[in-house]
Amino acid sequence: IASGTGEFEAGISKDGQTREHALLAFTLGVRQLIVALNKMDTAGWAEARYNEIVKETSGFIKKVGYNPKSVPFVPISGFNGDNMLEPSTNCPWYKGWEKETKAGKATGKTLLEAIDAIEPPVRPSNKPLRLPLQDVYKI
Repeated sequence: IASGTGEFEAGISKDGQTREHALLAFTLGVRQLIVALNKMDTAGWAEARYNEIVKETSGFIKKVGYNPKSVPFVPISGFNGDNMLEPSTNCPWYKGWEKETKAGKATGKTLLEAIDAIEPPVRPSNKPLRLPLQDVYKI
């Protein structure tokens, strides 16, 4: 999610891409989500901006079908690499993310730790193989 002034508001608006992407992901069966609040450097790493975005996004993803308690929210700056691999010194107020799932609790501070905390989906390998078909060509 873009954290810049106006960018977040455009993405979360009625026809915004943030809404569309969350709805599409849930509809397509994606059950684990990470919300990276990008461009926090343009928002001055403001804790108030972070809290505002987390509150708005949590309400929306709950309506879509996700449990906000199982979604880590990570403030990052992709341009500067802040909070992606190592904790950033630019947001001393950020205590890290915590997510609760059926498997238990997971905590961390960075985007990499959030990615590492994703649980691999269970594959029914004892059942027949099924492949989705998109088109059929007759030659």
